[in-house]
Amino acid sequence: MKIKVGVFFGGNSVEHEVSIITAVQAMENMDKNKYEVIPVYIDKNRVFYTGELLKDMETYKDFKSYKKYLKKVTLVKRDDEYVLIAPDSLLKSTINTIDVAFPIVHGKGVEDGSIAGFFDTLGIPYVGPSVLGAALGQDKVVQKQVMKAEGVNIVDYVWFYEDEYIKDEEEIFKKVKKLGYPVIVKPARLGSSIGISFVKNEDELREAIDDAINYDEKIIVEEVVENLLEVDCAVLGDHSFMETSLIGEMITDNDILTFEDKYLSGGSGKKAPSKTSGNVETAGFKIPAKLDKKVEESIYEQAKKAFRALDLSGVTRFDFLVNKKTKEVYVNEPNTIPGCLAFFFFTPKDISYTQLLDNMITLTIKNYKKGLKKISSFESNVLSTYNGAKGSKTKLM
Repeated sequence: MKIKVGVFFGGNSVEHEVSIITAVQAMENMDKNKYEVIPVYIDKNRVFYTGELLKDMETYKDFKSYKKYLKKVTLVKRDDEYVLIAPDSLLKSTINTIDVAFPIVHGKGVEDGSIAGFFDTLGIPYVGPSVLGAALGQDKVVQKQVMKAEGVNIVDYVWFYEDEYIKDEEEIFKKVKKLGYPVIVKPARLGSSIGISFVKNEDELREAIDDAINYDEKIIVEEVVENLLEVDCAVLGDHSFMETSLIGEMITDNDILTFEDKYLSGGSGKKAPSKTSGNVETAGFKIPAKLDKKVEESIYEQAKKAFRALDLSGVTRFDFLVNKKTKEVYVNEPNTIPGCLAFFFFTPKDISYTQLLDNMITLTIKNYKKGLKKISSFESNVLSTYNGAKGSKTKLM
């Protein structure tokens, strides 16, 4: 019997369209002999839909026309099954069932632990990071605080909230000046290079902060690494097992890798490349990167250390900043559900996209079964002795 995998994607996020691209690509590459793939699309109004048409990219080019052929659903638990039901039906009729949830979502409101919390509440096994890991992975400030505490190399930074900036702009400027220009300004809880600016002076800083505030009330400003080389490395696994991908060098003509570099310059088609060895040049990366052996070893070490520290699982792609002159390596940030699930970092290691997806689902099922052996609740009679407003013999500590 095939395992029924519900692929959840979309959501009310500025990275909505990127999520669709990644999900359609992943569904196309799942092993159909082993898995029954059930798409669950979340539109920008947070309405869930399912239907075979959601596996075709053409559907999203004119979604309003295709929507009538899809079914609105919500996910519930009935007895020991996880059921997609029709919420508008009086009988709440069953549309389908799923065994494993595979969230392929990007950005605030979904990737930040929101959808993981939904799955945890239902008790369904799901691919990818825990609520904690997802939340840490989304917040560029807190993740740096955790990584620094665990000995992971990071660049210096300052951060603030929008109201603090409005209240005392000059104090924020003073803190940024201590970092030294140029700097990078980012919304603290977004991805895909959205709202990010390379800033050379104070005049540009004001404009960059105003732009970032359009996306998030929490802002981070980071120092720029000199003699910069930007590379990426993905990690597959969990805290007990980690396999690193090859390292890829970012390719861009801009000061930073942009949204256009990542998603509009190729590498985001429906099919994964058939090539499984040698060089791969796709989606703004050259793989493998040509690096000094010491730098390469440091990247692999820092990637695993950060993966463990942030309580991650599944596949995470880490962005690294390397000073080509001093050979210093810094972890920039993790992408806990990366675009294209970072498959092209693994294909040169003879791990196909299909194999990668299979590994992620298998890991999820293994850890779910392990979790079932842990104590999650107690049988007690606390409520039998509770008398409410009239008083109680039971003291709640």
